[in-house]
Amino acid sequence: MSSHPFSAGRSLRLVHSEPEAPHPTAQRVIELLAENRPPAGADIAAVRRHYNLSRRQFLSELEPVESVFHIIPAAGCAPRLTIIRPRIFRPGTKLPALVYLHGGGWSLGSLATYEPFCRQLANATGQIIVWVEYRLAPEAPYPAALDDTLAAWRWVQENYRELGADPARISIGGDSAGGNLAAVASLVLRAGQGIQPWRQLLLYPCLDLSASLSSHRKFAEGYLLTAPLYAWYRNNYAGEKRDDWRLSPLFADDLSGLPPTVLLYAGFDPLRDEAAAYAMKLTLAGVAVEPLYFADMIHGFLTMGGAIPAASAAVTRIADALQILNTNGE
Repeated sequence: MSSHPFSAGRSLRLVHSEPEAPHPTAQRVIELLAENRPPAGADIAAVRRHYNLSRRQFLSELEPVESVFHIIPAAGCAPRLTIIRPRIFRPGTKLPALVYLHGGGWSLGSLATYEPFCRQLANATGQIIVWVEYRLAPEAPYPAALDDTLAAWRWVQENYRELGADPARISIGGDSAGGNLAAVASLVLRAGQGIQPWRQLLLYPCLDLSASLSSHRKFAEGYLLTAPLYAWYRNNYAGEKRDDWRLSPLFADDLSGLPPTVLLYAGFDPLRDEAAAYAMKLTLAGVAVEPLYFADMIHGFLTMGGAIPAASAAVTRIADALQILNTNGE
């Protein structure tokens, strides 16, 4: 008689399904960017120029949309906004809208590096994208970007008719540092008056500025968002502040009452563990969550669709996840 596989003298072998390295397309991006770093000692303006130029080679083609136009609200009212209407938009219709906050460590990022992705997102989800040009650090540290996020939300509340947006279906979202702003804004808006976010879209978000979870150590070097770079971003934006929930929403005591959430995260990203932890906290608080995990991807891959095919697949999965939330919420 053969012995039981778990009997004494035999070790239990656990099957680990995580990939050992990023997908080759992501690895190639890592290598290309490692060869093209900003010059040492460059000022912030030069770093931003380098960031935009270095990522141009990875961008997707611009998808046709119904329209793209810019809005400059009255001085002090809200930051500059870019409105991207999807192909399906028609005058007189009301579509859902998404107030979108870009990534870049609160210090970098521009429409030039985000428009291809935002156009894809608009068409795939059938939403009007409201891209927010919030103030950047270190010139404008915390709470400037958050203040601009909330000002943009108020502006959309007051002007949804002109945008062609349905006031009952206005969401907030963002990636990386923008995901941080979206998550914090959702917490702030939860206690206020007026239109509440319909959905929350968090794409590999920064949720714990203490960088205390193990993925920060595991992926500290070699995966684009290195530990020194992330420290530079955090110092630009938050200085020595770390544990206030307005900076680190993972530390919020109560996540109940937040909008249904799509939370995307990547396997080779120092922010991986805090995203997983936030998904768990939201679920325990009774918030509907659709997690999207890309095990072989890196931080920032969504805007690299010209080099990483998984970026386009991710946009489709985001649209599907939002549809699941919408269907379950009816």
